[in-house]
Amino acid sequence: MKIVSEDQIQKVLDPGIAFSAVEGVFQSMESTAWNFPVIREALHYQDALYGFKSGFDPQSRALGLKAGGYWPNNEARGIPNHQSSIFLFDSDTGECKAMLGGNTITALRTAAASAVSIHHLAVESPGTLGLIGSGFQSYFQLEAALRIRKFDTVLAWNRSGRNMSRHKKIAGSYGVAFKEVALESVVRESLVLITITSCFSALFPAKWIRQGCHIAAMGTDTTGKKELANELINSAERFTDEIAQSRTIGEFQYLSEGHSIRTLGSVIQGNDPGRTNSNDITIFDGTGVGLQDLACAQAVVKTLEKS
Repeated sequence: MKIVSEDQIQKVLDPGIAFSAVEGVFQSMESTAWNFPVIREALHYQDALYGFKSGFDPQSRALGLKAGGYWPNNEARGIPNHQSSIFLFDSDTGECKAMLGGNTITALRTAAASAVSIHHLAVESPGTLGLIGSGFQSYFQLEAALRIRKFDTVLAWNRSGRNMSRHKKIAGSYGVAFKEVALESVVRESLVLITITSCFSALFPAKWIRQGCHIAAMGTDTTGKKELANELINSAERFTDEIAQSRTIGEFQYLSEGHSIRTLGSVIQGNDPGRTNSNDITIFDGTGVGLQDLACAQAVVKTLEKS
């Protein structure tokens, strides 16, 4: 069994590889691949959430699971709040082939999912990117978005008062201006908006959103969490990674009865038109699926085997 450390993963897995792996997962989920039911529980210790995500892709033979969760007190310890490990199994024998650190993979695949949604659903020339959330994952979200669309400005809202010099440096490396502004300004001025928080109530009212905005809502992955107003999710064009998961632990757990959800995979496959005009408000609810972790983990193992 191979054991792959976070240091090794950081050397071989980049945003481009993650983007390709995750986009491929969206497509495979439209045919034969599937994710198993998620287990997600509050530990009632250290305010932590812990669980398992797993799945199987017959085409790539990806079989495995990710175990881990969210420890909100870790920031004070100087380590990421999200902690996880990934296990890959041989689909022919059931033997464990590899165990990998899951933190870097989780960060890159989550950002890649957001970027895939921007690539397929956002308007061509959005101008301004809005970033709501300034934690560890926000660095990856910012770079992944800047790789996939040309922006003039990044507007960020920093509720926690974190130092955002690293965000500014990332934006600068792409020739994009970076400004910290009030939440209302971020929402009203952005045509692509990324929310990556751990909130349990709506961040802003629906009326602040611009016509034509694409929202990548990446923070809701547990029953009770919520980033967007009900009015907004009921009126927008809704897309997600996994419909059943979105309805139970994602942003669309709050969707009114009778409202439909479409998959991003169907858009990538060409079976769904996605955005139909420049005034559509589109939402991608990124709940995070196990197959995305497994695809990125497979890419890491294959790269290491070649080296």
